[in-house]
Amino acid sequence: MTDATPLLELRGLGVQLPGDGGPRAVLHGIDLTLGAGEALGLVGESGSGKSMTMRAITGLLPPGAQLDGTVRFEGEDIAAMAPSTLRRYRDRGVGMVFQDPRAHINPTRRIGSFLTEALTLNRGLGRRAAQARAIATLSEVGIDEPERRLRQYPHELSGGMLQRVMIASVLLAEPRLLLADEPTTALDVTIQAEVVGILDQLRRDRGLGMVFVTHDLDLALAVCHRVAVMYAGRIVEVRSAERMHEENAHPYTRGLLGSRPAIDHRAERLTAIPGRPVSAFEAGPGCAFATRCAHVQPLCRERPPELAPFRGGLVRCHRVAEIHQETSDGTSSQEATA
Repeated sequence: MTDATPLLELRGLGVQLPGDGGPRAVLHGIDLTLGAGEALGLVGESGSGKSMTMRAITGLLPPGAQLDGTVRFEGEDIAAMAPSTLRRYRDRGVGMVFQDPRAHINPTRRIGSFLTEALTLNRGLGRRAAQARAIATLSEVGIDEPERRLRQYPHELSGGMLQRVMIASVLLAEPRLLLADEPTTALDVTIQAEVVGILDQLRRDRGLGMVFVTHDLDLALAVCHRVAVMYAGRIVEVRSAERMHEENAHPYTRGLLGSRPAIDHRAERLTAIPGRPVSAFEAGPGCAFATRCAHVQPLCRERPPELAPFRGGLVRCHRVAEIHQETSDGTSSQEATA
């Protein structure tokens, strides 16, 4: 990989899944890049396509899925990889932290067995060397008494502790790309902050590229360099985290930001985006957000907008310049989606 080659590159990524009436599109034309040491956030409501994007990156799409476009890791298309190369990519190139560790850690095996199996089978380490590395990695992710934890079963650990074990298992494979798929969903707020802090520090220390998937836009802005907002299987806005608050432009992004509770004043009710989120295959021929957007015009329902540059970011909206002008003249982002 040269300095100019992204660690991860998605170009025109589309996914269709089999359905009763034929293939159903769940992703459309996803274009994203990620460099080594960079953190990219994927944000959107349930059904927006975040997790399916993660599955496409790992090459673990459901049976019968059709893939369009390319997913390149260090310049190599994973769809064209030989089986042995694909296994190495999954074993050492990419690591994934899931949102529910209890669903991905065998409850009948001790933590030590879970952590050391890959080291002894795939790396050729002896049992003592594998245990020593596991102990060191558990300490690195903030687990106290790591020697004792190796002898415990998953049910003996808290949710936050078990998520740290999951992170440790990923780090033991020494990946260059870390995928965090809503890793804090099942945790309380205090533990969420600790887990996110661990992921961010490990990314910095190890120079990992990280894709951080979350429903929480504020969390993504705090952790990531750039944030991509997804809706109905499409990217609708990409912008640097430091500029997203001031320069957000897509009505959906503004709706997400406007629906947050404020700490400086009391409100009777939180502002909400009207309507319900739609899946990619439910969207009409125009803009997928048209049914929920206060700025919709006939053109929005007739033709899908392109993801185009706007004020230092990328935005998928026919009327973005007009909306920006209107809101700059005094309308708040909350009003933009009322």
